[in-house]
Parts: sequence; C-alpha cells; structure tokens
Amino acid sequence: MLIDCDTCVVRGKGCPDCVITVLLNSPPVVEIDDAEKAVFATLAEAGLVPPLRLVARDGEVLRGIA
Repeated sequence: MLIDCDTCVVRGKGCPDCVITVLLNSPPVVEIDDAEKAVFATLAEAGLVPPLRLVARDGEVLRGIA
C-alpha cells in the first residue's frame, strides 16, 4: 500500500489523529507492506495508536488498515 500524505484531502486537520503522523511524523510518502498494515491495525485496535485516516483526492477512504 502506498500512502501519499500529499494526496490526502484531510491532511492537516486529520494528521493529529492518524497512525502515520503518530509513528512516522507525517512523511510525504510511505509504502507499507501487509505485515506492517497488520501491525498498525493491531496497535490501533488495542488503542495504542490512532488508525489510518487517509482520504485520497479521488474520494477513496482508507481507514482502519486491515
């Protein structure tokens, strides 16, 4: 999965509650594999980090990585 924060329409207001910002300090582009997605999802489900909040410009909502 390619996460491009520059294409997120909620960038700025959604960043403080997004796992990418919390763990990686909001880099412009992040590529995560299935194992990393699973780790992020597990941490979010346990309440340790917020879920992914990416909303792409094309309207695709990528929430709660699983």
